[in-house]
Amino acid sequence: MTEKIAFFDIDGTLLNHQKKLPEATVKAVKDLQKSGVYCAIATGRAPFMYEDIRETLGIDSFVSFNGQYVVFEGEVIYKNPLPYSELEKLYDDAHSKNHPLVFMNEKGMRASDPNHSFIRESLGSLNFEYPKVNDKFHEETELFQSLVFCEGNEIDYYRDKHKAFDYIRWHEYSCDILPAGGSKAKGIQKMIDAAGLELKNTYAFGDGLNDIEMIREVGTGVAMGNAVDAAKQVSDYVTTDVNDDGLVKAIRHLKLL
Repeated sequence: MTEKIAFFDIDGTLLNHQKKLPEATVKAVKDLQKSGVYCAIATGRAPFMYEDIRETLGIDSFVSFNGQYVVFEGEVIYKNPLPYSELEKLYDDAHSKNHPLVFMNEKGMRASDPNHSFIRESLGSLNFEYPKVNDKFHEETELFQSLVFCEGNEIDYYRDKHKAFDYIRWHEYSCDILPAGGSKAKGIQKMIDAAGLELKNTYAFGDGLNDIEMIREVGTGVAMGNAVDAAKQVSDYVTTDVNDDGLVKAIRHLKLL
């Protein structure tokens, strides 16, 4: 194991605005690995959503579900599932408001509603098809993240009433539901502890609201040029837009290559 480790967000960081993995990015990550920098993924996505990316990049360590499910060298080292009883209360509330949910574990996802435009548009923006429907999925398996589909300030109702969870908006129609206090930063800490590394030698690259904690807390945090302002404000360095090879430029600016 080397001394340096780099964590990469997926959407808007590894993937460009067209949801493609640029060849220059693939080459940069592989060059990092050859040079002795350990590479991992830190994402809000579920593991089943980016198997192809891991295979292309040769990465088998990742922080998934915004820190709730951590795999190091192919082995699960940390799990922080959503509390079932509290999720059941939230689901009942959301159902009464016609706010559908999507339930997610490491292997798949299920929708609570068979035909809702918010689910279709939100997941469609990530190039995912409408999930199979099972409104009892949360009763059958551990869940590490769910999605609630509502607009704008409607999410404040859940923040006020269902405090067992944190909520991160990633689409105008959808918010992640996480265990309260969970974050990519905590998942990263679990991994570097398992790897025997130090936080000061940790690098993180991201662009979204769910990247703020990891960008702020790692040794060197990089915000993409397309990042939200809050991520840029806590970063050590702001690179160019992902479609302008921002990730590759940041890697070279930091002299990791």
